[in-house]
Formats: sequence, structure tokens, C-alpha cells
Amino acid sequence: MGNVAVERRNGDVPVQYHQFDIKDEDGPTGPELNYRQNGIIGVLDGVIVVTTGIHTGSVDVDIALHETEPAPDDGAWEEIVEISARSVSGDLQVRGMMDDLDEELPVLAFQGPGDYRLRLHARGRDTAIDLAPDEITEWYLVQVWPEPTRPMSVLRQTDRFGASNRG
Repeated sequence: MGNVAVERRNGDVPVQYHQFDIKDEDGPTGPELNYRQNGIIGVLDGVIVVTTGIHTGSVDVDIALHETEPAPDDGAWEEIVEISARSVSGDLQVRGMMDDLDEELPVLAFQGPGDYRLRLHARGRDTAIDLAPDEITEWYLVQVWPEPTRPMSVLRQTDRFGASNRG
């Protein structure tokens, strides 16, 4: 298990309507996946949708790119879910639903077109549910590595917001 990230960068990502996206403009990232299956991440119309506690504002997103599967981050994460994603163009990126990012985060498909595994870690989603805070109240880490497609995997589910979304 390679724990050293090839690249790691962090930035603020705009949120509207309880979500930010991970998408490839040239094609679907995978088959449909209802976020209610895990309370945090789904695939809708080919776009990976991450569900946030806040309604509107910004969240802190850390991207860590790995050559091989890393161990899950051992920070105080409340939710950890893995899904597979396909990048048709090699330009799979974190994006706001409506707004561009102020600074570009790394392209997730860092080895070009193909299949990748995304492990999403989240904390703080219970802090300002349905609100539009001026400061950051939610943090996310997305670990990414090349890997053939496999089923979704839930590693941790402890926040109240996620529990209210599941079902």
C-alpha cells in the first residue's frame, strides 16, 4: 500500500444546493449511484456528486494522488466512502456545481484516461446543516489511485447528516 502521495493539493470548493461535483466533461464517470446508498456520494447523469451539510458556501477539499492504494487517512474523519470512477478524457476534476474554483485542484485522472478509485473522507457536515456559513465548516479529503472498477465500499459512517440521507 503506497502511502506517499504523488501530488497533494488543497483548495476551497464552492457549494450550491448541498453539493459539489467531480466530473469529466467528455463522458460519464460511471453508472448511476444514488447517494442515499451511502449518505454522501453518488453518480447522477454521469457526474459524481458529493453531498454537503451546508446549503451554500465553500468547503475545504484536499486532493491526494497515489500510484497504488493508500491506507485510509487516520484523521478525525466522520464519513469515508470509496467509489470507482472512469475518466474518458483524462480530465476528471473537482468542480463547483455552478462556479469555477478560484485555484485549480489537481486533475484526478493523473495517469490519463482510464479507471480510478476515489476514497472520499468527510468531517464537519453536522456543523451548519442547511446554512450558508461565511467560514469553512466542512473538510474533505479525496485519495485517488488507478484501479479497475469495483463496487462501492463504505469504511466509516458516523455523522448525523449522512444518517439522515441514507435510506
